[in-house]
Amino acid sequence: MTNNKLPDYTLIDTEAALAEFCEVNHAVEWFAFDTEFIGEKRYTTLLCLIQVATEHGLYLIDTIKIDDLSDFLSIIEDEKVLKITHAGENDYRLLNILFGTVPKNLFDTQVAGGFIGYNYPVSFRRLVEGELKVRLKKGFGVTDWEKRPMSAKQIDYALDDVIFLKELHDRIMAKAEKNGRAEWVMNECKLWEDPQYYYQDPNREALNSTMMRHLRQKEKVFLLRIYAWRDAEAKRKDYSRDMILQRKLIAPITKAMGAGRSALTGNRRIPDHISRRYADKFFALYEEPPTEEELDILSRVKQETEEDLDKAIMTEMLHLIIRSMCLKKNLSVNLVVPRSIIRDMKADPDFFEPILETTWRKQFLGEKMIFWLKNRNNLEMDFTDGNFEISMVG
Repeated sequence: MTNNKLPDYTLIDTEAALAEFCEVNHAVEWFAFDTEFIGEKRYTTLLCLIQVATEHGLYLIDTIKIDDLSDFLSIIEDEKVLKITHAGENDYRLLNILFGTVPKNLFDTQVAGGFIGYNYPVSFRRLVEGELKVRLKKGFGVTDWEKRPMSAKQIDYALDDVIFLKELHDRIMAKAEKNGRAEWVMNECKLWEDPQYYYQDPNREALNSTMMRHLRQKEKVFLLRIYAWRDAEAKRKDYSRDMILQRKLIAPITKAMGAGRSALTGNRRIPDHISRRYADKFFALYEEPPTEEELDILSRVKQETEEDLDKAIMTEMLHLIIRSMCLKKNLSVNLVVPRSIIRDMKADPDFFEPILETTWRKQFLGEKMIFWLKNRNNLEMDFTDGNFEISMVG
């Protein structure tokens, strides 16, 4: 069927109305919500709207007009109230950045879908159609959520994001209980309840740069600094980082520094207005001796070797085996071992993500696979007479 009717809802656009909403809903059993925000051209993302569904009805909280959300956030942090989201990590991360909120008692339909046969991450539209046989209207996500008043189409889209969440929760949990994975679902969602989950290394952009391993020490220090400078300027002006300096320009700028000012100003890949405006700043960053803190940060960067490449192949092989295991058990491999973990393991032969040997993952992967992943540096592949064998050496 197709959903065409706009349901009744309550618009909350004053602090008094929000206080009344929180009084009515502070003790509900479940609380489904979603957020709309604008991150483009800003350093700090602007929270524009919160959509909520509870047993008492549907609500739109206008966060453009309401400054104090503390009563609402207390519900998000209340461990007695089940919070239901789809792809809620983005919502919780935004609330943590803006307000320091650490949520409790969570269920996410996107995460849970990975335990009942859907690829992770699965879209909300596909999950609703697959589980509830409801065809949602075309998305209206790329719109100006800051503009007031909101249009009927915006309101319709916003409500659709929460109206089906409780029914999805019930349907998915029933299937997860049937296949013995309900506890796995809740364990995975519980990861978002840890304050450390929201920590992000301020140097992650520089350290994750593909060029970092191949630079000389002085250029590595500069790369670390130019990312830090870009971030600080963006924060000061509340601009996006790319409005300060496009990320694609950082590599050619870094490579040009060692050859002198003419290499920077004469590089056709670097716009003239960038080299003219920032040349002095860039060379000041380049020439300043490294600090002990910077050298400590750069000590985490390892040089790539042929041996590392061989170990990366082994990591990829183990990942393929896990993919096969997941396929047979109707479980999303991206949920079991996220690609980011595989990337980090391939980049650093000594890296192991502790999450792999905790909770449900250890139960699913088994002691043998966990041992292989932790000790992959000592594994060897052999192809002899058409046979394939992985064995431990050393």
